[in-house]
Formats: sequence, structure tokens, C-alpha cells
Amino acid sequence: MAVVSAILDVPYSSAHPLLQFDYYCVKGNGDAQPLLVFVHGGAWRSEDKKDHAEFAQRLAAATKYPVVVPNYRLTSKTRVEHMFRHPGHTEDILGFLNFLGDWVTPPELEASFDPREIYLIGHSCSAHMLASIFLDSTHITPSLTPPAQLLEAVKGIVLSEGIYDIDRLLSTFPPYRDWFIEDAFGARESYEPFDVNHYRLRDAGKSPSSWLILHSKADTLIDIPQSQLMYDHLKKVHEGNTGSIIVRDFDTLKDEHDEILRGDEYVKLVQGFVSRVRGLTPQAQGLLPK
Repeated sequence: MAVVSAILDVPYSSAHPLLQFDYYCVKGNGDAQPLLVFVHGGAWRSEDKKDHAEFAQRLAAATKYPVVVPNYRLTSKTRVEHMFRHPGHTEDILGFLNFLGDWVTPPELEASFDPREIYLIGHSCSAHMLASIFLDSTHITPSLTPPAQLLEAVKGIVLSEGIYDIDRLLSTFPPYRDWFIEDAFGARESYEPFDVNHYRLRDAGKSPSSWLILHSKADTLIDIPQSQLMYDHLKKVHEGNTGSIIVRDFDTLKDEHDEILRGDEYVKLVQGFVSRVRGLTPQAQGLLPK
């Protein structure tokens, strides 16, 4: 396996000490590599970039592409007067993605990335966060509107074990309302405005046109209908776009919600998707089911 170097705790904003990221790469692998960005889950209230260091290293070693893992501010696990809520977490991630456009990797790494070719990976709640940026949520959260340069740079998005329709999630898992949804979104009778399955493409079709939706049948925390509805929605809004790649895999991953990130299958699926979007060898494309 390739040797992976890292630089840790790089700040991307002065607004809060938590707003940092870690960068992993195969040293000396040349210039202008595509960049893979993994945004962690945790129900908008937990997890940290360091929890995914081993996954990021395996992904960088397998693809030979740099991998970054950002932190974002989290909702408090205890009720306080002013809860940090949506869209604040997603605003942090959008700010981070914008920051990457001007960030230059330290020369000693000998492994820079091309800011014009980015692939995003969102797991659990961060699948909702990325969909809220790269589908058109302007009528609900205008602060999540990405610049045209970022829309053009993101070539593909992988979403796994995602939350997309919060009302449907609560109908299946009622305890989630008190556990984390009301804290992250406020107390509401309905969360329909935040259902990303209602969001159109941004800017007359400039949204990323390639998506991979992943879900494990062994996931007991989020059910497959969440991902199926998202896949159906993406197919519908991209209908007629012959250049789009909208694929799903609900069969390969066979572990629990977070455990899927610890296995080789997840890395292979991401690697195959990126290779397919980039139009690389049939052997590499074969890592991804049609």
C-alpha cells in the first residue's frame, strides 16, 4: 500500500477554533490531482475529522488522490438557549469548499490538487448537507448558494446512508425527533421545507451531474427508502442529460451504518465511481455496478 502523508488541523476560517481540516496524500504523486472531500456524519451533533483518519488514509492510498476531511460546528447535545442549527453546519462546509479554491498545499508534500476537479463524499447527515448545497435550496436557505466556480469544479458526489426526507425519517424512527432533529432544525410540525427530494437542479442544470447513492441493507439507523427516494429524484431531475451518471448500490455494503466506512468495499465503490466519471479504464470502471 502506498505511503500516505498528512497535514492536520489546518484552519479554514477564523470564526471558530473547530473550523479546521486534515489533508492526506501520497507524497510525490505529481501535480494537479483530483481532490476527494469526505464530510463526516453524526446527526449534526457529533463526530470529528480525526475519527475518520484511517478511512481517509485508505482512500488516498487506493486512489492516489489527495483526501481532505473537514470539521464543522456541531449542535449541542444538551439544550441551551441558542442552539446551533441548520443551515449553520452546512454553511461551514460551503465556506470550506470555497476556501479550497485558493488554498495551496505546502510544497514539501509534493502532492497538490486541482481545485477544478473535486469529488465530494457525504455520509449520513452530511448527505443532506451536500444535497442542500448542490441542489437548489435557495427558496429555503439562500445562504447555501454556491458560486458558479464551485458548481463547475465539483464533478461528482457520493452520498451514503443519507438522510434526505426528515418527515419520512421521523415516521419510521419517531425517537429521532427528540434525540437530534428538533435540536438541529428546531421544533416544527413538519420538516417538509428541508426535504431535499423537492429541490431542483441549480442554475439551469449547472449542478453536478454525476451522483452515487449508497446504502447498506444492514443499516438499522437509516432505512433504504431514504436513499431510494433520493436516487429516484436525481434520475428525474437529470432526465434528458445524456452526460449524467446517476447510479446506486444497495447490495455491496453489508455492515452497519458507520461500520461500512471501515471496510474495503466502500473505498472500492468510491474509487470506481470517480474512475467512471473521469472516463478512465474499463477495469477501473468495473469496480462500480452498472
